[in-house]
Amino acid sequence: MPELLDYEPVVISPSAGEETPLTPVQEEILELKKQRNALIIAHNYQIGPIQRIADFVGDSLGLSYKAAETDANVILFCGVHFMAETAKIVNPGKTVLLPDMDAGCSLSDSCPPHQLAEYKKKNPGLYVVAYINCSAGVKALSDVICTSGNAVRIVENIPKDREILFVPDQNLGQWVAARTGRKMRLWPGSCYVHILFTVRTLEKLKSRYPDAPIVAHPECTEAVRDMADEVCSTEKMVGFARDNPAERFIVVTESGMLNRLHREVPGKTFIAGPTENCACNDCRFMKMNTIEKVRDALRNMGPEIQLPEDIRHDAYEPIKRMLDWSR
Repeated sequence: MPELLDYEPVVISPSAGEETPLTPVQEEILELKKQRNALIIAHNYQIGPIQRIADFVGDSLGLSYKAAETDANVILFCGVHFMAETAKIVNPGKTVLLPDMDAGCSLSDSCPPHQLAEYKKKNPGLYVVAYINCSAGVKALSDVICTSGNAVRIVENIPKDREILFVPDQNLGQWVAARTGRKMRLWPGSCYVHILFTVRTLEKLKSRYPDAPIVAHPECTEAVRDMADEVCSTEKMVGFARDNPAERFIVVTESGMLNRLHREVPGKTFIAGPTENCACNDCRFMKMNTIEKVRDALRNMGPEIQLPEDIRHDAYEPIKRMLDWSR
């Protein structure tokens, strides 16, 4: 007999109901957006109320495109610090706001720029592929940027005679190496959210929902990825759920993704992947942004992202290379 779950799983079903009317805070945000000529973009891991008032909700690659293409004067980036930095890198003349300047990223922090610079100095000739989940300083030291959605394509574009250093996520790098057949040096970093998913907890959940395919993010450990029916970026999770005939899915990534799946794939049920201690998995940094902080950012035109021009300039080229290679 399979082990019982220690808690009730988080399930979002079609019966979750229709969206409620906008709150006064959400209405104020939309009015401020018009006044400021602002574009509001939100990552898939943001809370539902923020996703609902965003002009665009997506993964890092989609948000990079929107940041590069906008005619707005102000970009309000509902995500974490490195994402807002990316928007500033490709839009130096625009005001880029982040609702909470302390919304960081454990993965980005695992690769400080000075450590990467020292490693490159000791190992000249490496072609540095940086996952977009890194600081502007690391981007400036890289040859090309990638996201989980385009990492395989990016690596396939690199000349075969170049030795690759993949930073900072070792799990994503391992997955890309297996998919491309390219041998790569992997920086020893990881996302604290995704490494908390375990085979044991997923097996227990699967025993309750045996008909539900498991879709996992490549930042998960290899053991979890091997158990999944599909490994893909958050953006591709939407298409997988829409095209797969299954009626319910176990989603192994940050819990905010369930909000978008519920909204864009109606009629299906989504179950949050659990950890050993919790029925779902929230990123504490992503959840630092609140609907009130979004409003206050537009009211006060801050906190604002600022970057030294030399860092911004050097970080722009590998980002542009990524965008060109991804089209």
